[in-house]
Amino acid sequence: MRDLIVSAFMSLDGVVEAPGGEPGYRNAGWTFRDIELDPAVYEGKGQEQEETSALVMGRTSYEAFAPVWPSMEEFAGYNAMPRYVVSTTLEQDDPRWPATILRSLGDVAELKQTDGGPIAIPGSATLIRNLADAGLIDRYNLLVFPVLLGAGKRLFSGADRDKTMLRLVEQQTYSNGIQKQVYDVVR
Repeated sequence: MRDLIVSAFMSLDGVVEAPGGEPGYRNAGWTFRDIELDPAVYEGKGQEQEETSALVMGRTSYEAFAPVWPSMEEFAGYNAMPRYVVSTTLEQDDPRWPATILRSLGDVAELKQTDGGPIAIPGSATLIRNLADAGLIDRYNLLVFPVLLGAGKRLFSGADRDKTMLRLVEQQTYSNGIQKQVYDVVR
């Protein structure tokens, strides 16, 4: 069985919306505005890319990444691996960044049963919340930024469900206050 791994930039209060500056959110770009750059923070993202064998994302993230990621050298590994988009409305993939369209969380559960390595979920807050509520997430790779954003899309669901226990497997604090936190979901 393949592990499904959340890869997220998150504010201390749980917001994941528009970390790179996507339009429409008043605090867009919060991962680089007012926070000193420490290259060590992003070294782990390179390792994450090497350990990943496929990507799963929601339609909104896919449509934001497809025109940009194929030309980014730092994402060469992600660009070479299979991609899956979970959407009930997407009619076809973007030819600039081909992907297989999955229509349900059940399709994601079936993908987890196939042979291969870990599957990463970049972005895709709504999808992550739904996958977590369905018990399909295996690990959270989080970079927690020392900022409170208040409003915005949250990483974690507000659904009334049984608690999920997590085990901290890695942590690090960087010079700029960003914390790397890696948690496995306890089954």
